[in-house]
Amino acid sequence: MSPDLFGMGDDDGAAGASPAYGAGPLDAASPTAPLADRMRPRTFEELAGQQHLLHAGSPIALMRDGRHLSSIVLWGPPGTGKTTIARLVARTAGAPFVQISAVLSGVKEVKEVMTLAAATRKRTGKPTILFVDEIHRFNKAQQDAFLAHVERGDIVFIGATTENPSFEVNSALLSRARVLVLKELQPADIRALLERALTSEHGLANRVAAESEALDLLAAAADGDARRALTTLEIAAASAEAQGRGIVADDVREAFARRHLRYDKAGEEHFNLISALHKCLRDSDVDASLYWFGRMVAAGEDRLYIARRLVRFASEDVGEADPQSLLITTAAFAAYHQLGSPEGELALAQAVVHLALAPKSNATYVAYKAVMAEIEQSGSLPPPLVIRNAPTGLMKELGYGTGYAYAHDDPEAAKKQPHLPDEIADRKFYPKKPGASGAEGA
Repeated sequence: MSPDLFGMGDDDGAAGASPAYGAGPLDAASPTAPLADRMRPRTFEELAGQQHLLHAGSPIALMRDGRHLSSIVLWGPPGTGKTTIARLVARTAGAPFVQISAVLSGVKEVKEVMTLAAATRKRTGKPTILFVDEIHRFNKAQQDAFLAHVERGDIVFIGATTENPSFEVNSALLSRARVLVLKELQPADIRALLERALTSEHGLANRVAAESEALDLLAAAADGDARRALTTLEIAAASAEAQGRGIVADDVREAFARRHLRYDKAGEEHFNLISALHKCLRDSDVDASLYWFGRMVAAGEDRLYIARRLVRFASEDVGEADPQSLLITTAAFAAYHQLGSPEGELALAQAVVHLALAPKSNATYVAYKAVMAEIEQSGSLPPPLVIRNAPTGLMKELGYGTGYAYAHDDPEAAKKQPHLPDEIADRKFYPKKPGASGAEGA
């Protein structure tokens, strides 16, 4: 499982073949548990950066206050509090709590949970709060399995996803749940959390101090992920303690090491590497393209972000010079989505190779930009009467569709009839490039 804010993960028994079942999901963590686990908020007041979800009358506030339990989907970046919110809701509502992972759980586990939830409601009259981590990893058919139990009231469904629910969650399930958007934590939120972890009895209990520069660096480099920040702090603290001193900036840099050193996903290096990949693809340098792709993977970049950029490149820089590129990149996106890392990375590498070797054209991109600029300038110009729809007698009397030439019957006449508004009748948007192959030279 990929645990959420402050990282209670597989060791809590909540994922995989034996889903956790109980009403006390926020008991104090063991002193030997990871720092991110020990610092998990135990009340809504301790939850960082998500106060916009807790105002009076909000779904979470209603559940927190025991007034109304409703199904929700929590959408936000890693480490922003999705799991924590689900567990806090369960504790304050006094309801049974089950957590499963869409990565590790299959049909058998889902059926087991549904059976237990139905039995619990029959015995106690209370629904079970079911938290499904990474709900986007279940396909639409698997997500359908929850619908009947949500409707009967056996479960209150809480899904967590880092992906846009509009694309990744079944529309039938979405219609029965409220989507709540979690915000990426700001550096100030992370800094406050780190300071609390240094002094808290659940954290480092004042065993080690930290320079202000080190905390600032860590807060900025954590990329809004509280779990990442706390994990890195714990590593840096162990190094500093071993040397009998406080935490300095170099300890933080060393703790970030391969994945995060000089690669803040919102920072300069992130944009430097994606720019390098894009330009090397455009210049048809297959070796350099593979290298910069590999650098991004090694640095921990979101593979789906890379996949989206490859799909964009297929339309923007290859276009009709090689229409297969769009199919190949979307297939690579889907393959990675199904396989994950590391297996799915090969599909993305294959797409990189194809794009680098493909012929290039930005004609579609140039044409689209020209069209949008024209629309911005000239506004909503009406279509010529000849190509307007005429579903009523009145419209026909007004000349809608009169004289329309059906291209399959008379292609020459069809080419000569007006297609653009009169004001821009002679406007050309698509650049016809001499010597271009295929549809590009049409």
